Amino acid sequence: MKQYLELCQRIVDEGVWVRNERTGKRCLTVINADLEYRVDRNEFPLITTRKSYWKAAIAELLGYIRGYDNAADFRALGTPTWDANANQNEAWLANPHRKGTDDMGRVYGVQGRAWAKPDGGTVDQLRKVVDNLSRGIDDRGEIITFYNPGEFHLGCLRPCMHTHNFSLLGDTLYLTSYQRSCDVPLGLNFNQVQVFVFLALMAQITGHKAGTAYHKIVNAHIYEDQLELMRDVQLKREPFPSPRLEINPAIRTLEDLETWVTVNDFAVHDYECHPPIAYPFSV
Repeated sequence: MKQYLELCQRIVDEGVWVRNERTGKRCLTVINADLEYRVDRNEFPLITTRKSYWKAAIAELLGYIRGYDNAADFRALGTPTWDANANQNEAWLANPHRKGTDDMGRVYGVQGRAWAKPDGGTVDQLRKVVDNLSRGIDDRGEIITFYNPGEFHLGCLRPCMHTHNFSLLGDTLYLTSYQRSCDVPLGLNFNQVQVFVFLALMAQITGHKAGTAYHKIVNAHIYEDQLELMRDVQLKREPFPSPRLEINPAIRTLEDLETWVTVNDFAVHDYECHPPIAYPFSV
């Protein structure tokens, strides 16, 4: 919690107002933030200064792992996080490539599981990384990226957290995740959970110990309609100790994650938090 609160306070104290063209709102913005999550110590980075809905964050990650491209599939996993971008984003609604209600297009997990090759066919980036790590191989390119400028027009949203780079040292697996843009009051709550869980899951299914997850954010911001709640409510609260995450040990393969795993295979222990805060969401 300390590094999260320090980032929030830094934005409040040092941020510069920047107008966001997509949303039409101003954002109080800082450049560069580096966060670390000790997966090896099971210090689960769940926000305690407001209630955090961690199951939705994990459900979204499972949808990415499965390569889902439809908001209905994410709802079936337990999260409505893609409803607005799939169905209320005016630019996407007018896009001739949109296939209808709930269609997200070629975003996030679609790129991770089926990156289109210029000569036809696709590349399953996640499968390649899992196969290598399972054999103890780190070719210094164990990378999964969702950032495909050639297909931005085929999706409802450019990826915010866009690249995950896994590194193997001995029998310990590390993760460095890169994020171009972060809505700190709303998005970071999800993003840090997903970075932590992604490393924990990848270590478990490839037979390694989990080390540290490194999370690099380029543009960290608070929207103008979120600032008062952050400054005058959330930052006035005292944080509680970090909870612990339990993952079903029966999850052993990528195929498990693709088929039967649900949010019920995860449990959080010793989570104490302050009441929820209803931050506005910008589409």
